[in-house]
Amino acid sequence: MANQHSAATALGLRANATQFALLVAINALVGGMVGQQQAVLPLLAHAEFGLSGYTFLFTYVAAFGIAKATSNWFAGTLSDRYGRKPVLLAGWLFAIPVPLMLILAPDWSWAIAANVLLGINQGLTWSTTVIMKIDLVGPAQRGLAMGLNEAAGYGAVAATSLLAGYHAEQYGLRPAPFLLGIAYTALALLLSGVFVRETRPHALLDAGNIASRGASARHGRDAKLSNRQIFSLTSFREPALSSASLAGLVNNLNFGLSWGLFPLLFATADLGTSQIGLLFALYPGVWGIGQMFTGALSDRIGRKHLITAGMLVQATALAIIALGSGFGGWAAGTVLLGAGTAMVYPTLLAAVGDVAHPSWRGRAVGIYRVWRDLGYAVGAIIGGIVADLVGLNAALWMAAALSVAAAIAVAIRMYETHPPHPRPTPAGDAPAMLPRDHTNP
Repeated sequence: MANQHSAATALGLRANATQFALLVAINALVGGMVGQQQAVLPLLAHAEFGLSGYTFLFTYVAAFGIAKATSNWFAGTLSDRYGRKPVLLAGWLFAIPVPLMLILAPDWSWAIAANVLLGINQGLTWSTTVIMKIDLVGPAQRGLAMGLNEAAGYGAVAATSLLAGYHAEQYGLRPAPFLLGIAYTALALLLSGVFVRETRPHALLDAGNIASRGASARHGRDAKLSNRQIFSLTSFREPALSSASLAGLVNNLNFGLSWGLFPLLFATADLGTSQIGLLFALYPGVWGIGQMFTGALSDRIGRKHLITAGMLVQATALAIIALGSGFGGWAAGTVLLGAGTAMVYPTLLAAVGDVAHPSWRGRAVGIYRVWRDLGYAVGAIIGGIVADLVGLNAALWMAAALSVAAAIAVAIRMYETHPPHPRPTPAGDAPAMLPRDHTNP
């Protein structure tokens, strides 16, 4: 199989630099669709719709998270069955109404409906760009690839959030911030439809390389796993995959909580809209830039300890934000939260790519992202309830405690999926049906 595809395709970042760079740019547009509303929509809810209850206000984050989590499953399944590019294009079609609905919304239900469509857009497009980059680069540079992918996406979240906050302060909450989304969607449809090429042949080449290394019998059985078996392994049974799913859920619980809570918390100090936008941009900004380094670092030192440390850094950052009362303390906390998230985010995706067989990698990534993005909804709902009943700071302390618990779970259960130097797999370290495949050159 390797010879069949090698003439037309090659694995590696350098060999696929043009397509990889194009997908990085598209994922930046994906992130920008979220950034257009993050700092603005909670303020819009208060100013124009008179919403004050945290639980009700966070419904738009929950709607987004549930829709995104569900569409991640379809992104992985459909991309394995029909190819990556059709799923990417379909995801951008769902984005078309989103900014228009937010501009024209007569009541809050429109904002919730727009976030359902945005969640579908994010699940289909972001998942697919992740899968396509893993396809292109092969096993040796997965961490670097995921770092660049997530850096582009969350860097664009930060930049667009800052830009949207500026436009909201200068020109009003509507329509100026959401005009960015219209431009992003039009550009993404053009790039995805005309210039992106299908990457599924690269996954087939990777699968052929695995067989040629003498693992064909075991991996051949892996290639025939059912959707139910893949879901079970990724969610519960396989130690590395299921640990990644848990850590991803808690990581996005923190992000979902921050999305709905941070603008309201920062507004208690009578900060201006642009200052709130800056504070909110620091978190994904540091997160985005940091991933350019942490993803590559995980290729050198491994995944497990970087994930464990990153969850503990996030817990520390949430505690600092809970104890803060002004711009300086909150800025320090959001910067640290971004750093901790950067340690975790691309590393978890790389770990999933390490363990999953290329023939069902898309589905494994999709299932991992189902659990991870359910964190948006869990954080929004639980955080909103705790904030309503006890206060904003109590919701932050809850998230900090959950981050510590996730770090402990990873430290105990996850094995190292990508050591800096290949070594024999310890007996019993992973289920026999899913052996680890260390492919460092």
